[in-house]
Amino acid sequence: MDGILLINKPKDYTSHDIVAIVKKITKEKVGHTGTLDPNATGVLPLLIGKATGISKYLINHDKTYIATLKLGIKTDTADAEGKIVSEKEVKDLNIEKVKKVLEEIIGKHEQIPPMYSAIKIKGKKLYEYARMGKSVAVKPRKIEIYNTKLLDFDKKENEIIFKIECSKGTYIRTVCEEIAEKLDTVGFMKELERIKVGKFSIDQTVGIDDIRKNEDIINEKIITLESFFNNKESIILEESKLKLFLNGVLLEQDKTNGTYKIYSSYNFIGTGIIENKKLKRDIIIWHKNEKVI
Repeated sequence: MDGILLINKPKDYTSHDIVAIVKKITKEKVGHTGTLDPNATGVLPLLIGKATGISKYLINHDKTYIATLKLGIKTDTADAEGKIVSEKEVKDLNIEKVKKVLEEIIGKHEQIPPMYSAIKIKGKKLYEYARMGKSVAVKPRKIEIYNTKLLDFDKKENEIIFKIECSKGTYIRTVCEEIAEKLDTVGFMKELERIKVGKFSIDQTVGIDDIRKNEDIINEKIITLESFFNNKESIILEESKLKLFLNGVLLEQDKTNGTYKIYSSYNFIGTGIIENKKLKRDIIIWHKNEKVI
């Protein structure tokens, strides 16, 4: 079984929890392309079997989230799991002001990741330093916010629900704190749902409980590597050249640089990469017991 399975991660599960569950069911190697915090929900792409090799094609994908920002309260983790460290009155809050701030954050930024994150500094994750009460210097990261949209505004509860489209590496917790600051108060990320990762959307996902009830749903929902690369040009290799290709030999190909789908006369073999008219193997899903000619 080789392919991509899109899970709708529920709250209170780590991404590692989900990987372990699917690994136990499929008896295959399983990985994911981007961690979701335990209190976050939504699209979690899992790579199963030989599809773990395509992580390089997914890791830089843009993301879309729906976030709930609670104003007036600041926590040490910048989300609902943390301890309250300060409170500040929310003054003169109105829809126009909120929309204006959401528009202001669109664009390229340098963002400092929160201390309660899994980024490693000198072999330790930032949250490990935070739990020890230690502070370390963290370099800002370049991110981009492409679009934002106000979805709901509850003045009584001082809560804002908004959609945000952003680049890889954007911490929505930090974005929430920055929005709160622009509104002259403090705040934390109360809820977070990831609704899109690259071209994968929430309506393509399956729940982990559904998989537990019916394991066959994995076969129904899995996205094959052939379909994932459906926009790539194909190359059909004759038997002699295919054997060389599978053994890692570079083949002459008069085509432009890029990734290509590779076929034998009978089946999809995997992908190859052409650089300077040379074709080399990339991700091979062909198994040795399968006919290739």
